[in-house]
Amino acid sequence: MKGLLQDIEQCTICKQHLPLGPRPVVTGHTNSKIVIIGQAPGTKVHESGIPWDDQSGKKLRQWLNVTDEQFYNTQNFAIVPMGFCYPGKGKTGDLPPRPECAPQWHEKLLEKMPHIELIILVGAYAQQYYLKDKKTLTQRVGDYQSYLPKYFPIPHPSPTNRFWRAKNPWFEESIVPEIKLIIRRILE
Repeated sequence: MKGLLQDIEQCTICKQHLPLGPRPVVTGHTNSKIVIIGQAPGTKVHESGIPWDDQSGKKLRQWLNVTDEQFYNTQNFAIVPMGFCYPGKGKTGDLPPRPECAPQWHEKLLEKMPHIELIILVGAYAQQYYLKDKKTLTQRVGDYQSYLPKYFPIPHPSPTNRFWRAKNPWFEESIVPEIKLIIRRILE
């Protein structure tokens, strides 16, 4: 696993498309139990090199009901975004994750983690890549049980996604308690 992570740290396959240059942000361990597949690092995470080291990460840890120590323990959580580097600014937030990362690295990473009990798919990009269905994010999140036990689709916890959460209060009322239960069972 260590060698693969070092290879990813050296990756430059999409260098010419990255406004801040390559700085892959990914974590994992052969004993990781849960994999979080999100979008791509934002500027704060690009600077720190620490995944989910921002407001989105705080909200995600609240939803999962885990401490920073639990979250950043790679034997608990592997963090494997769709795009490992900051993709740049778009009109309404960051650009989509670069399309090169997932096909290049995901399968190799997941093969090195034989103890995975759950893959949390954060946001539409991860869900479209892994679930390959025609549902919307809202439909997938509402129908999360049909993807268990392997996947658990959730919306992105970004502050810019607060409108979706306001329109869909059922997510935090009834689905967040479910994912908390599953996470607690896996981590115990």
